Amino acid sequence: MNKKMITAIMAAVLTITTINMAQANEPKPATVAILDTALNANLSVFKDKIVHEVCILEWNSCANGSNFMEGPGAASMPAHFMSRNGFDHGTKMTHASVLTNPNIKVVFVRIIGATSTGVRQTSNEETFVKALNWVSANKDKFNIQAVAISQGHYNLTPFADYCPSTPNTVNAINGLSAQDVPVFISAGNNRDSKRVAWPACIDASITVSATSVTGGPAVYTNYDPNKTDMFALGRLRLINSDGYLFNEDGTSVSTQIAAAVYVGLKDKNPTYNNSQIIEIMKQKSKSVRSKSMTGFVVTEKTLNG
Repeated sequence: MNKKMITAIMAAVLTITTINMAQANEPKPATVAILDTALNANLSVFKDKIVHEVCILEWNSCANGSNFMEGPGAASMPAHFMSRNGFDHGTKMTHASVLTNPNIKVVFVRIIGATSTGVRQTSNEETFVKALNWVSANKDKFNIQAVAISQGHYNLTPFADYCPSTPNTVNAINGLSAQDVPVFISAGNNRDSKRVAWPACIDASITVSATSVTGGPAVYTNYDPNKTDMFALGRLRLINSDGYLFNEDGTSVSTQIAAAVYVGLKDKNPTYNNSQIIEIMKQKSKSVRSKSMTGFVVTEKTLNG
């Protein structure tokens, strides 16, 4: 082997090494963790968007027959079950996120199980806490910048402080917030203008209420002047697990929009903390069109404007 050949080989090795080092040093794209029912990750609209799938349940009904699974297919379930009993909700919510922020990456955490016949299984606080703790432990690995939860319940107490006592969930949300990973949660769709659903009623959560297409509060939205942090549009045309588009309404949609905008702004301003990004969202948004409800409305224009 002559000197010219050796020099050429060394130059090629040096070039490859430089490229690999540059790729290794490139920042990971900002990611949202969506905690929901199930996901059909094979739809073309999700190409290159789903960076990881997880299943965390209280039942042994993950795809591997246990109550925990990670990797491709972990968030899935049989197609004929996913289209029933609301299990396509997760697919719709992921589509809402991608529609709002086309650059977003998604870690999907399945938190709702199903029986062998496709019946929805209960998901209690234990599941929420385990899922939130998983996000906390893996946020750096996947560059998770926000959590979006469009699930919850309306079993509130009759007292002025109506939010159910769930200290473990409070601690999990507080922990993520302290690490600059806000947890966006839907206010609920119970037409309540004084209270929001759990876990949106937890103070550290980012509670999202819904507007209609006219910019005023949606008739179904829950709202609490002391807990609602922002509004977002409650209607998008979203894909279901079978690949068909339908109009979807609810604060579930609003939550995904708000979280996707947050992640997009964080991607553009990686050194900004939680409060600074929320302030940008507020400054770039319009006020809700209502005399009885106050707040600002986040849209995709908030991300691009």
